[in-house]
Amino acid sequence: MRVHLDFFGSESISKQPILVHAKNVYSPLVHHPTPNFNKSFILSKNPSSIDRMKKPAVLKDKTSSFFEDVFDVVAQIPKGRVTSYGAIAAFLGAKGSSRMVGWAMNASHHSPKKIPAQRVVNRNGMLSGKNHFATPTLMEELLKKEGVEVKNDTVVDFKNIFWDPAVELGM
Repeated sequence: MRVHLDFFGSESISKQPILVHAKNVYSPLVHHPTPNFNKSFILSKNPSSIDRMKKPAVLKDKTSSFFEDVFDVVAQIPKGRVTSYGAIAAFLGAKGSSRMVGWAMNASHHSPKKIPAQRVVNRNGMLSGKNHFATPTLMEELLKKEGVEVKNDTVVDFKNIFWDPAVELGM
């Protein structure tokens, strides 16, 4: 069965199973559209499953796998060190996707793994993600607990404690 859903939710049905691709789909992990990423779904051959409005099974979700790659890199940042969104994106081969790394960090609070999101700052060492923590000061408190000095929402001596995944993980 082939199902095509247009922007307004209208559907048309044919007899062959098909992989459905959607662009700019809203991800359940972030509150923004996921540009330049396709989500692929396969729908059941059983028409009654569409009538019951069951959620289609996700075959390949590039956003989630990118987020998992980001989480894997961030989990390796040692205590007392920080890195930038751009450095993680470049290490993952997506140099222009530092914003997506930021979305991943925002989504990391819902991950079953413990992700040290406080160790990821912007390219100038500023705590640009601080408002996505439980309190606006929590990111700074967590960094200070690890021995990172922060002044005016900026990491002091950023260049010396910067952890570059391309160097440290051997790209």
